[in-house]
Amino acid sequence: MSMSDVNREPLKFAYWVPNVSGGLVISNIEQRTSWTIDYNRKLAQIAEANGFDYALSQIRFTAGYGAEYQHESVAFSHSLLEATTRLKVIAAILPGPWAPALAAKQIATINHLTNGRVAVNIVSGWFRGEFHAIGEPWLDHDERYRRSEEFIRALRGIWTEESFTFRGDFYRFTDYSLKPKPIDPQPEIFQGGSSRAARDMASRVSDWYFTNGNTPEEIAKQVEDIQAKARDNGHHVRVGVNAFAIVRDTEEEAKAVLAEIIEKANPEAVKAFGHEVKNAGKSSPEGEGNWAKSSFEDLVQYNDGFRSNLIGTPQQVAERIVRLKQAGADLVLLGFLHFQEEVEYFGKQVIPLVRALEEAEGTVAVAAE
Repeated sequence: MSMSDVNREPLKFAYWVPNVSGGLVISNIEQRTSWTIDYNRKLAQIAEANGFDYALSQIRFTAGYGAEYQHESVAFSHSLLEATTRLKVIAAILPGPWAPALAAKQIATINHLTNGRVAVNIVSGWFRGEFHAIGEPWLDHDERYRRSEEFIRALRGIWTEESFTFRGDFYRFTDYSLKPKPIDPQPEIFQGGSSRAARDMASRVSDWYFTNGNTPEEIAKQVEDIQAKARDNGHHVRVGVNAFAIVRDTEEEAKAVLAEIIEKANPEAVKAFGHEVKNAGKSSPEGEGNWAKSSFEDLVQYNDGFRSNLIGTPQQVAERIVRLKQAGADLVLLGFLHFQEEVEYFGKQVIPLVRALEEAEGTVAVAAE
């Protein structure tokens, strides 16, 4: 990817909301992180004050894999929005349990209550056991993405058309009118995935595409594929990359923390989690979905966050983040071991270095242009 192709907007920063117990690694290492609302309200305020643009809430329905307790994503996101003034919060929504009419109305109302700061992340399904537990049918891999695409088309239609009619294989609407509609700009729609079906869906309908952690070289391959198809479709999509950040004063300290996380990993929980998500990833026809090629060490962090290699000193991590941007990333979605203190440290020590590097390396527009 040439420098001229790189997004010249400042890179966005987001963090995973720990509304699920157990933190962001499946390990018995100490994690000074809490899933409670009081902890998360304070965390959102810290993030907002230290340069973060977005927070992403998680959706889980059943206990397991070290995550025994979960707060529902949309209600939790609303609470975080009420505790902040600028931060945007992305609520994870799962087609199947959610119908698009319900999601559209929920998000439209929260949009008005929070001056347009709510977004959605459409999750196409990852735990078959959850769907079985709550009595929802489990669709084949590509069918899940077909349903998600219809879900997104329905959201957009409900939010923008006065009388919405839609005839899909999964959802149908007849002269449906939602009022009040969201204030402009419309709520952003995020999605995840790495498979062919996920990338193709992003190139047609999504505002943002989240992919699991990976090297700049592998991220660049996905970005080039998605953007070429998006251009053919007359569509524009931005890309977010997952990463687990371990930023310390020395590289040795950071690597020691990673080694301790892996050493204290919960093998049974990691293997159970891996069984669920690897089946989801490998079930894509081409076998290239999220987690399809993840190792045991990768799976200790839910979304291959170690593979992005944001592990080191503030300068090292800032330089690696800029490499991700040069590969085509528009946003980095971050997990941490001790969220409140590390989000603050990252905001104070890393983000200013990223901004300086963006300007020095020509990956951000300067005010005079």
